[in-house]
Amino acid sequence: MHYVIGVVGLLVFGLLAWLPSTDRSQVKRKLRPIAVMLLIEVALSLALLKTGVGTDVIRGIESGFDHLLGYAAEGTTFVFGDLTDVDKNPSTSPPFLLSVLMPIVFISALIGILQYTKILPLVVTVIGTALSKVNGMGKLESFNAVASALLGQSEVFISVKKLLPVLPAHRMYTLAASAMSTVSASILGAYLQLIDARFVITAIVLNLFGAFIVVSLINPYDPAPDSDVDALVAGGGRDTRPRQSFFEMLGEYILDGFKVAFTVGAMLIGFIALIAMLNGIFSGLFGGTTFQDVLGYAFSPLAWLTGIPWDESVAAGKFMATKLVANEVVAMLQLTSGDDDLSARTIAIVSTFLVSFANFSSIGIIAGAVRSLDEKQGINVARFGLRLLYGATLVSFISATIVGLVV
Repeated sequence: MHYVIGVVGLLVFGLLAWLPSTDRSQVKRKLRPIAVMLLIEVALSLALLKTGVGTDVIRGIESGFDHLLGYAAEGTTFVFGDLTDVDKNPSTSPPFLLSVLMPIVFISALIGILQYTKILPLVVTVIGTALSKVNGMGKLESFNAVASALLGQSEVFISVKKLLPVLPAHRMYTLAASAMSTVSASILGAYLQLIDARFVITAIVLNLFGAFIVVSLINPYDPAPDSDVDALVAGGGRDTRPRQSFFEMLGEYILDGFKVAFTVGAMLIGFIALIAMLNGIFSGLFGGTTFQDVLGYAFSPLAWLTGIPWDESVAAGKFMATKLVANEVVAMLQLTSGDDDLSARTIAIVSTFLVSFANFSSIGIIAGAVRSLDEKQGINVARFGLRLLYGATLVSFISATIVGLVV
């Protein structure tokens, strides 16, 4: 029965993306790539969750991310000392700024090195071309999606900062949608300690394609007829300055990463505080029922459509709502507490749903990160922020439904 519900769920989530479409006449041209990407999602989820090779791949990725975070921690610990050392401060957790945001500086430096050595342009040519043939989008969008899955919603914009001034609004939406639908390498280690690594990695892969499925429905357009990057650069994005020395470049990217980290921190403070105020207002007006509780009941039909049994849908809906109005880490902590006694299959579906940055605070994070690099584009992102969150949430529902069909 859950197979039927899952298929119906995919159709409903697709319909919810199509209803607010910016150009419904374009959607017909996108049906073939949408179908292909859905099949790819099913195949990849089967490979990752049901085969020994998939298990080995997940372990390898997990190990690689652990090494990167370890290198980033070396620099953070040197500057901030015992504040980042859990062993010396067992009663407290490292501050969010140090454990999650400061690695952006290191990742930004890596991006600069990859750009300087021409490795990233090669990635654009090879992976971007291949992915664009599948998703029906441009090379720039395809590269940005891959970079988002590896680098996260803040860091990824550093890699395309020279192109931001010439991006039209509809393409900026696609880049931001990919960023919100993925997670950051800097926080992946924390996720892997909270929920099963299989669902973390699977969600990252599925969201990569799911973002293009939703964008093809909610924001359809034809990609540029020529090479995307070349066309955009020729339109005004080319860096006309003399080639920098290696250390000039490295210093610039390190400072860019530092600026993005603190911009993101400021946005988080403001948005999370506003959400807390909203919960407090609801609790006072409705006798202890918070805004998150209300959303939990509202989410229960959608949770059911992912394949979760009806008697578990309200509890699952609360986790989904908590992710939306607070963040995914809070929801993961509540999920792993085990208080709701959910089935293994429901935990798998909910875990997959939680692995993305689709929440209200991410609107501010992405808008702030882009604005720190390009003022005009940052304002554009803020204007379509709610639409962006709506689409990214549908991406999470689609990925969760695919896993529900497989497990």
